[in-house]
Amino acid sequence: MYIIKVKGKAKIPDYIQLRDDKFVLVAYFRADRPLKNLEKYGLEGKDEALEIIIRNLPFGKLQALDL
Repeated sequence: MYIIKVKGKAKIPDYIQLRDDKFVLVAYFRADRPLKNLEKYGLEGKDEALEIIIRNLPFGKLQALDL
């Protein structure tokens, strides 16, 4: 799975995209909101680690998500 942080402009907030190994969009959510329904993406129990990754993730750089 891959993760990328997308910078918002003006009134549009920053977003996070989760993509699978074929780069198909799996999840799209606001970077400033609490993470919900992580079990749908196979990430249950990893919310704290994911929050740290999101906080330190640079904008526009696609990274492999290794949790």
